[in-house]
Amino acid sequence: MSMDTQYKLSIKELEEIKDLARERRSVLGFGNDAPIAHDMTLILEKLHITPLQLPIRGRGEKPTFSALLLYSEPLAFIGINTADYYDRQIFAIAHELYHYYTKTSSQHYREGHNGDDVIETKANRFAAEFLLPEDALRRQVANEFGSYSLIDVQSQALLRFIARIHCTWYLPYQSVIRRLREIEAITQHQFQRLQARDERMPDGEYARLGQAIDPEVFSKLNTKTETIGTSPQAVETIVRNFENKIIDDQTFAETLRLFNKNPADFGYEITVEQEDIDEINDFIRGWDSDR
Repeated sequence: MSMDTQYKLSIKELEEIKDLARERRSVLGFGNDAPIAHDMTLILEKLHITPLQLPIRGRGEKPTFSALLLYSEPLAFIGINTADYYDRQIFAIAHELYHYYTKTSSQHYREGHNGDDVIETKANRFAAEFLLPEDALRRQVANEFGSYSLIDVQSQALLRFIARIHCTWYLPYQSVIRRLREIEAITQHQFQRLQARDERMPDGEYARLGQAIDPEVFSKLNTKTETIGTSPQAVETIVRNFENKIIDDQTFAETLRLFNKNPADFGYEITVEQEDIDEINDFIRGWDSDR
């Protein structure tokens, strides 16, 4: 969705979001110039939020959602669609953290969607500020180019800079260029030209630059992980609930199967009927209510 069609946050709203992101980063032990990057999993652990990772594929090339928050005090879960690219999974988790922190209702987060909804726009801006604070980005622009403006920077140099930001801060390409436009480092014309690129094209100019700068991280960020799983603590809770007879054999087996595990992994022999397997698959597909 074009920036021009999104809900326009007021200066007061922007400052409140920046303050919230700064405060939460500080509480979690991150200064303004420290990338969160791959520490997102540790953050969920600190907040006692259980990640639920499942690949939910859409009908087209893009998944129809990236993440969702399931919150019922004192329990909190973030469902992560691992059929999406890894960098978008991270952004989506940060988006859902806004809903967690503000106790606002969560919709399925989808990149480029929900931009006309006030709460979702705030959640997107929080995610961007949480992962890459505005002040940190301004300093990086100034340190790199001796100016806060990138208007006269050559296309290749600008793309290299974006790729370095992408690989350092784990912010998706589209989010990086949106941040640059938000701080008016690039013009609307530059933004539109950059936005029109297919940044995921394996043999495209941007991909070649990213691979040259940091091949391991760039490849990871641009990979659909397809992970199935949850935290070890959550799995242990499932097993203990079975052993303490809080859940029955069938529920134990069905719940483990959601995360590609089975009772035999924990020393128990329980058979699941095909009819029940079909019900589990229907439940997984039901995650994507917009399908």
